[in-house]
Amino acid sequence: MNIESNVLDEQNVLRLSLYACSGFVLLALGFALLTGSDSILFDGIYSLIAFFMALLTLKVANLAERPDDERFHFGYTAMEPTLNLFKSLIVIATCVFAVVAGVNRLRAGGNPANYGIAVIYGALATIGCFAVAWRMHQRNRQFRSDLVGTDAKNWFVDGLLSSSILIGFAGAWLLERSAFSEYAPIVDPVMLITMSLLVLPIPTMILISSLKEVIHQAPAATVVDEIEQRLLESLIGVSYDHVEFRVRKRGRDLYLLVHIVVSDSFTRETISQLDDIRRHSQKEMQRWSPAIVMDILFVRDRQLAD
Repeated sequence: MNIESNVLDEQNVLRLSLYACSGFVLLALGFALLTGSDSILFDGIYSLIAFFMALLTLKVANLAERPDDERFHFGYTAMEPTLNLFKSLIVIATCVFAVVAGVNRLRAGGNPANYGIAVIYGALATIGCFAVAWRMHQRNRQFRSDLVGTDAKNWFVDGLLSSSILIGFAGAWLLERSAFSEYAPIVDPVMLITMSLLVLPIPTMILISSLKEVIHQAPAATVVDEIEQRLLESLIGVSYDHVEFRVRKRGRDLYLLVHIVVSDSFTRETISQLDDIRRHSQKEMQRWSPAIVMDILFVRDRQLAD
């Protein structure tokens, strides 16, 4: 599959997320008015945030495909982890606010809601969110986009929210018809607190992962080890004493800065011959991972590589 096709597929999937977000915002806010439920209102606010984030994601996906220019000498791919970092912070802040609101509502005696109608919302939202998350995950397996992957995780989170609403409201509906009906009003704030706490680990993990890219931390040791193995294989036939390389993940790109400390028996004499080595090595590395971007420098003094 060529790069142009991957870009088109990525943007089509992001548009799917955008359209689904707009539909879920209307669905959640409408049912929140009908039921008076804080949990559904939170779900609607979460979807509204996701809608605006989807707009930003689509814009960043377009920017990430631009070549470097006078303003951004290394291209626009660094915007991807920055956006994911921003999105995760927004979700974390929303969850914390929801926990505080749930605690306050609980201290006030709870929140009576129309649980029968809320169950209908829970069923529709759960099916819809998990369907969108599954579809985005399946499509992303074809082109490995961080933006699509993060959006798929967000939809999965929204599905967890909706499924907890469905289970909680079904229980509350049964509770209203039992001898313990006086406890039904506390179900809504308890669910709001529970949902928010269950959701927090996912944006927190996205935050940590994105922060590592923003501060240029090297990828996992297993990834670096595999890169080293494949890099050295691509340099078979080159006489060198040492190869020093540095790796950083920059959005969809995996950037390698390689210093080759040539040996005394190194016989290349022209720039064209050095370029042949660069082209061959980059071709072999990109055959393994098309996301790789490389700069290769040839030095004789090892201190210049350290």
